[in-house]
Amino acid sequence: MRKLGVFVFVLLGATILSAHPHFNKTVTAQLPGDVEATITYQTVPANEEHAQNAPDGSFITPRSPKLTLSGDLMAGSLSIPAGEYIIGVVKNSSSDWTLALYPGTIGRGETPADSDLIKLDSMFFTVAEPVEHLTLDFTPGHGRHEGKAVLLINFGTLALQGALG
Repeated sequence: MRKLGVFVFVLLGATILSAHPHFNKTVTAQLPGDVEATITYQTVPANEEHAQNAPDGSFITPRSPKLTLSGDLMAGSLSIPAGEYIIGVVKNSSSDWTLALYPGTIGRGETPADSDLIKLDSMFFTVAEPVEHLTLDFTPGHGRHEGKAVLLINFGTLALQGALG
């Protein structure tokens, strides 16, 4: 009987853990200029409500996703040196967001100075079907980013692309 109880406990625990997995993810792309770019992040729930309730001017970075660049990038007139960056968004207003990079690392709950952020030329848009978990990727741009490599971030119904090249 004891073995049956242990079996049921393990089975229930496995079911609960596998029902809603979060995992570490790495996305790598070869960008123009032969620069290798790598995103590392955790697929955390897209907490759109938290983002929407943040004060204007806030730098929001869910679990500090990282962008690593093997070489320098020129994004228009913006120079982004090789290195490691925290990926986040700056809330300008409820309908205006900017994708931003912070060089180095920040502790949980810390807020970097606005002057330390590298703000990418960004396009904010909404999607009809909510994205349930944070999603980051590299993709060819559209609109004014046509012909450029962009960093894409989706959370809930909110999405941003920021030019990287």
